[in-house]
Amino acid sequence: MARPRPEPIQVVKQRRDAALNALVEAVPYIGFLGITFDRRGDELTAVMNYDEKLIGNPLLPALHGGATAAFLEVTAIITLGWSQIWPQIESGALDLTTGKLPRLPKTIDMSVDYLRSGLPRDAYARAKISRSGRRYASVHVLAWQDHHDKIFAQATGHFLMPQPRTAGLAE
Repeated sequence: MARPRPEPIQVVKQRRDAALNALVEAVPYIGFLGITFDRRGDELTAVMNYDEKLIGNPLLPALHGGATAAFLEVTAIITLGWSQIWPQIESGALDLTTGKLPRLPKTIDMSVDYLRSGLPRDAYARAKISRSGRRYASVHVLAWQDHHDKIFAQATGHFLMPQPRTAGLAE
């Protein structure tokens, strides 16, 4: 029995990139902050591109703590959403032409540790999902700028996972 021919890698990459772009574009605040995501397989690295509007203390200058916290929270939410839709992306079951994306997790709480001042340059972050169940998820996020080992902020957050839509019920 002949095995089905695998999809060309370009088709797989386009499907993954389209899904990630749709997920990110569903949150306008991500665009306002200038956050983009670099995807390598199923791993995401968030990039907060430097902009003068992100400076909180012009005397230092240092990134605003609120922008840093938002960056960490957005990284956690998109990483959780990405992990939820990954199996559908790989199977081809996720149809982005309908414009209906899965709902994103909602923040329950978030604890941010500011370890040093964020410098006026690009910042990077990665989230690690500690626990993800049907109703609840726990995520740890690390942010750095020039060197991955010199983190300037970290966060731990807890999130309410979206429940699957049930046919026939009003939202």
